Amino acid sequence: MRIITWNVNGLRSVGRKGLLAWLEAEKPDILCMQETKAHPQQLPPELEDPDGYDAFFYSARKKGYSGVATWIRNDSPATLKAEPVARMGIDRFDEEGRVLITEFDPFTLLNCYFPNSQRGLERLQYKLDFYDTFLHYCNRLRRQGRRLIITGDYNTAHKEIDLARPRENRNNSGFLPVERESLDQFVAHGYVDAFRLFHGGAGHYTWWSYLFNARAANIGWRIDYFFVSDDLVDEVQDCTILSEVEGSDHCPVSLELRG
Repeated sequence: MRIITWNVNGLRSVGRKGLLAWLEAEKPDILCMQETKAHPQQLPPELEDPDGYDAFFYSARKKGYSGVATWIRNDSPATLKAEPVARMGIDRFDEEGRVLITEFDPFTLLNCYFPNSQRGLERLQYKLDFYDTFLHYCNRLRRQGRRLIITGDYNTAHKEIDLARPRENRNNSGFLPVERESLDQFVAHGYVDAFRLFHGGAGHYTWWSYLFNARAANIGWRIDYFFVSDDLVDEVQDCTILSEVEGSDHCPVSLELRG
């Protein structure tokens, strides 16, 4: 089984840049997208109801902002147990369309677009509160016996090896010590960064600024992750960054599970 996550930075935009042709070539069992920036009714038919996939959307109350979507291939071995859930139960988080929770037979998948604390850090407290609330929500699912895959754009580079210029960014949004500590809390509660099971060292990034030719120079950040609960680690076969895929300032990340 293969799951791909991708912050598309606008579903309509990436749709015009070859999303469906790429999807047909890759054929993931599940595609999780973040920052869709559109309500389903704003999408062209081929994106609202993609051929070969069941599409689920959770959009922000504010149009053109945030939003997540989970597409499940019709013939996927992942058996959907119930309709996706799009609420953690707290309005100030739920209204921004940031989490879509899908329950399958072997695991529960959480497709997430974590808040950005913004350049002036005006949303830092909101982001930290979201991290804390979401972690408690995940732990509650664990206590119910569910095994979790938590994927998406976390908007934080966890370690110094996760961005090209850590020293220059120590006081910047996305690499503040307090933001990184939030990811430390995920690890402390038994969630494992699947990419680091297979790939060590620096130079592996998932987001690049549009400025200064950053992508070509690979001056990037790794902020898109698959975290899995520790009881799923043995079933993870690989996790790779698809850095050659363009269409967004982020690139996709792929997780493979043993069948």
